[in-house]
Amino acid sequence: PLLTRSTRSVRPTQAGGALAERLAPLLDDARSAMEAVASASGRVSGPLRLNVPKAVMVDILPPLIERFLQRYPGVSVEIMVEDRFVDGIAAGCHAGIRYGEALEQDMISVPLGPRRQRIALAAAPSYLEARGVPGHPRDVPDHDCLLVRFSSGAVPPWSFERGEESHVITPPGRLTLSAAAGEALIGHTLAGRGLIYLFANWLKPHLDDGRLVPVLSDWWPEFDGPRLYFPNRHVPAPLRAFLDLVAEDRNSGSTIE
Repeated sequence: PLLTRSTRSVRPTQAGGALAERLAPLLDDARSAMEAVASASGRVSGPLRLNVPKAVMVDILPPLIERFLQRYPGVSVEIMVEDRFVDGIAAGCHAGIRYGEALEQDMISVPLGPRRQRIALAAAPSYLEARGVPGHPRDVPDHDCLLVRFSSGAVPPWSFERGEESHVITPPGRLTLSAAAGEALIGHTLAGRGLIYLFANWLKPHLDDGRLVPVLSDWWPEFDGPRLYFPNRHVPAPLRAFLDLVAEDRNSGSTIE
């Protein structure tokens, strides 16, 4: 038997799992051959499936996807948004996007979007007027803090860096929302509910129009931008076309955001 069935689920037996693992490369070869035939006319066509974190879905990936869809009308794109570190390739995707996680040895990764990013601390002017402006990271726990909880259950600490000095704060949560509700958390910040610690590029429109005020901006940590990863073999035509578009974007000179 290859499958174990119950009233609620179907799972592979040990033999079924071993067979699926052995067959996976053959199925990949067959899929790649079919996609190559579909694109043999010189017209890129077929599916492109990406596994990505929510962090790139605000302003990094959507513009690329828009340009890609316009340039290649024969390609259909499916995006799986996943905040946990999962093997997107094993989940049936052609490529994935991640921040700094370790990848399998048979994977290739290339930068996508800004080479460097920052995490920003900010608040509404009304909140800072009522509660004062933190002068140092150690003042942050005395404030109302709006937190993000990942789907894994983890609430990340807040890190601050300036020169050789660094501080890691476990802030008290006045309000905690899941990572999928980042826009709602920004809305509560705009309403004056507390400090928010989030991607600077997410907050930039509100910082630019003054609805949010930067806090401790000389302490904002920087980190490497996201990377697109894919297997070191069988790059189908739609993924190759997307990689070319990513290279174009990279050569245009994205910097710290």
